[in-house]
Amino acid sequence: MRKEKVIARLRRKKRMSSKCRGNAERPRLNVFKSSRHIYAQVIDDSRGQTLVAASTQSAELKGQDRGKGKLEAARKVGALLAEKALARQIQKVVFDRNGFLYHGRIKALAEAAREKGLDF
Repeated sequence: MRKEKVIARLRRKKRMSSKCRGNAERPRLNVFKSSRHIYAQVIDDSRGQTLVAASTQSAELKGQDRGKGKLEAARKVGALLAEKALARQIQKVVFDRNGFLYHGRIKALAEAAREKGLDF
């Protein structure tokens, strides 16, 4: 069962990766979730460089209470990523959900980033 889920996600990822490319004007916001943590980064694909990154393991979130659960932690990661991106003058991004379905933690992270001012 687990192997089939991973294969299905990788198929979705492959299908999306051809359409979702970031550049200097509109970098790509990439999201990855594991069973315990969630990671997000803003990437300029033309240079192959990560511009901003945040995760549940970030130093800014490690010191404080991450919330009641994984969903609240994803919201905090989205808000932190948006603040870091806006500090670097990045306002528009392309959202890459990395083959994950748009619900739960992925949706919470995206909505928190939008609320803080990122446009995608």
